[in-house]
Amino acid sequence: MTKKVRKEDALYYHAKGRPGKIQVVPTKEYNSQHDLTLAYSPGVAVPCLEIAENPEDAYLYTAKGNLVAVVSNGTAVLGLGNIGPEASKPVMEGKGLLFKIYADIDVFDLELNTQDIDEFVRTVKILEPTFGGINLEDIKSPECFEIERRLKADLNIPVMHDDQHGTAIISGAALLNALELVGKDASTIKVVISGAGAAAISCAQLYVTLGVRRENLVMFDIDGCVHQDRTDLDPMRRQMASSIRYGSMAEALQGADLFLGLSVGNIVSREMIQTMAKDPIVFAMANPDPEIPYQDAVEARPDAIMATGRSDFPNQINNVLGFPYIFRGALDVRATEINEAMKLAAVYALADLAKKPVPDIVNVAYNQESIVFGRQYIIPKPVDPRLLTTVAPAVAKAAIETGVARKTIEDWEAYQTELSSRQGRFDRLSRVIINKAKSAPKKVVFADAENLQVLKAAHQVREEGIAQPIFLGDDKIIGRLIRENSLDLGDVPIIFTQSEAVLPKIEEYAEKLYDLRKRKGLTRFEARRLMYNRNYFGSMMVEKGEADVLISGLSRNYPDTLRPALQVIGRDAGVNRVAGMYILHTPHGPLFFSDTTVNLNPTVEELVEITELTSRAVERYSIRPRIALVTYSNFGSAKGEDAEKMSQAVAILKRKHPDMIIDGEMQAHLALDVELLKKNHPFADIIEGGANTLIFPNLSASNIAYNLLKEAAKLETIGPILLGLKKPVHVLQLGSSVREIVSMVATAVVDAQK
Repeated sequence: MTKKVRKEDALYYHAKGRPGKIQVVPTKEYNSQHDLTLAYSPGVAVPCLEIAENPEDAYLYTAKGNLVAVVSNGTAVLGLGNIGPEASKPVMEGKGLLFKIYADIDVFDLELNTQDIDEFVRTVKILEPTFGGINLEDIKSPECFEIERRLKADLNIPVMHDDQHGTAIISGAALLNALELVGKDASTIKVVISGAGAAAISCAQLYVTLGVRRENLVMFDIDGCVHQDRTDLDPMRRQMASSIRYGSMAEALQGADLFLGLSVGNIVSREMIQTMAKDPIVFAMANPDPEIPYQDAVEARPDAIMATGRSDFPNQINNVLGFPYIFRGALDVRATEINEAMKLAAVYALADLAKKPVPDIVNVAYNQESIVFGRQYIIPKPVDPRLLTTVAPAVAKAAIETGVARKTIEDWEAYQTELSSRQGRFDRLSRVIINKAKSAPKKVVFADAENLQVLKAAHQVREEGIAQPIFLGDDKIIGRLIRENSLDLGDVPIIFTQSEAVLPKIEEYAEKLYDLRKRKGLTRFEARRLMYNRNYFGSMMVEKGEADVLISGLSRNYPDTLRPALQVIGRDAGVNRVAGMYILHTPHGPLFFSDTTVNLNPTVEELVEITELTSRAVERYSIRPRIALVTYSNFGSAKGEDAEKMSQAVAILKRKHPDMIIDGEMQAHLALDVELLKKNHPFADIIEGGANTLIFPNLSASNIAYNLLKEAAKLETIGPILLGLKKPVHVLQLGSSVREIVSMVATAVVDAQK
């Protein structure tokens, strides 16, 4: 099912806070007058004179070497067509965001108010000194071909029209692997292409480079078969013209080995696919609806290898697998262009990566035990962290080997390390959690459904396929909020514990609670009274399997919300103390804080258990925990109760878990500052990479540290995640945003999946 986007949500997202999706931030110090004299006058004159003497020094002293222009005139935007430059700006900002999060490349988006080729080319040409590369975007065909050709000829920096080459590169890699799996040779296959725009033509050209014979390729546009007798063809389509005049695409597909769709949805039938050759390859990439629905294709031809542009089906052909890493490699060697060898290097790097063992974090994201090369996996997943360290070096090497690089990389291992450090700046953990949750959504009961933020979050998780919401609350209040805010929640169950209709369920749940607690002082009357409390009712729904997850709050009194879960669901086997963990997304990757919500002043033994619970939780995200027990002392430098108990806890944990990467007691900054740690405490077990998991001596320290860091650094967070319960129950922090609630729900669903 195609995901629907509410107009209100999209507009709010782009307008909230600082309007737009990207901003410019300083990269150097600017707090003192001395800083400002270096940043501007008179200190700035020094690098200016150096660059005037040697223009290549612009890469050394300015942002040029990490700056790409995303340039469009808005004439062919997404599926929106010619909507103009202003209207295209949100898309170009979005492209800039993708460059940044996937490859740490900065972007200025430039929307040009012209459809004149000469004017467009001249404008971009005179901006060359500013940028390290040019990404052309959403320019209509055939003008895009001429614009790219002229700019590549005139500029001394990389230029690539991603709409053409990105799709070609990704689908080319998928084609190589599909052909290998079905045992066919590129030179013998018959190819039918639906669509004759920039992407389709570029794909056809690349496939010919990969070995497909031009005479075995036939293309269809809106007017039918692109054949040599047609008089309405522009030069680019004429290059692709077939000598055979097919009356229809159905006729052309008979005996075809590959169908490539870059057109519109639902134009290919089951019957058409059934006429294709043995082991057909079907790349139906129209968005949001493929040329033939995925299920129709695989049911009509079980022997088919099917790929789409959709993330909810196997084999997603997505340009984000290419352009960030291609430009990264080109920029890092100061390439003068992106040539055919560099594009082919990306093709072969992507194809080869799909054949290698998949990291656990990718398996987690797609809720699979082991993703392996085969018909359901012919191209890497967009969340694969190896893309940056695989594709960028391949492109850089090709640039060097073909003589278009102005900088040579001597130490490729060091380059890989540098790329890995860039990758950590924009952690993918949230996307992994969301993807894994969507792979097997669970029933989530919301105990505070009369809150608008909760309802908005429930709308989002329902639309994205993360969870199936159930509401506890007054149906009249909830219904009014849903109507007033145009939320699509019509079929979500609403349970009002005060209504007579729910009375039989109250009685059933009360009897169950009485059985659980009758030897702990609870009477039947008290059990019945408690069941009108939504936290007790929701906990019992989870305990009896009528829901998988309870999301409670937004509460000022955390213990009162936790108590029902402990009494009804209880702790997991072998667990004596539950704990609360936050995930903070920092510029260097995720940080895990524990215990932040439950235990006021844990003992040594309780700290050991909290650390064990936290370590297991971190491992569930396929991240190796590197744990520091933090306080005010560094390895015995100061005495006191907290320092001593943290030191004792570390000693116990090292004995119990020799393979655990853990150390302490230490100050928090030392756990993160690897260079300082190496200099002063080179024996520390976390010296390689520093800590990603911090355990605090008491609730006061952890809660203060979390809240200060979150607000001062404006970090995105997930939590508090309750650890140690038999089934997932989570309590929302007072004031949680819709985004934070959605993250919490996804995390809880992943927890329930295990």
